[in-house]
Amino acid sequence: MTDLVTARLILRPWTDPDVKAVVEDARQPSWAADFPSEGDTVIAGVLVENPSWLSPFGHRLIIERSTDEVVGSLGLFWPPSDGRVEIGYGVVPSRQGRGYASEATAALTAFALQWDDVRAVHANVEPSNPASARVLEKAGFSRYASTDELISYQRTS
Repeated sequence: MTDLVTARLILRPWTDPDVKAVVEDARQPSWAADFPSEGDTVIAGVLVENPSWLSPFGHRLIIERSTDEVVGSLGLFWPPSDGRVEIGYGVVPSRQGRGYASEATAALTAFALQWDDVRAVHANVEPSNPASARVLEKAGFSRYASTDELISYQRTS
């Protein structure tokens, strides 16, 4: 499986050993001090239940190139449905505010949109989380719907 490389990040697909280490809380030297976050632990648990998600189209670790530390994760909820695939992301608190989530989201979205069966990548954000909305906007997403509970964003090819 191919890594995606950006100016500051490497997006590497999760492996079985990565999942096992997170699930078993077996601290790795390549992890940032505050990795994994609660969201990363949830994703690792989901990957245990859905091993087919360990694919180029699934979930990836976010690695900071300057330190080689894992600083978060993001992923596509594959396969696409009606030409759309959902994306989710998270960066540990010690690395937030650096634009990593937007950089990673833009790269993985571009990767997804190159496939014939993907016309749009979408995400939902709670109104109480404006930082996540900014991540999507900086990654080229546009708001297309909202309710009291969720704001929906998408990026198309």
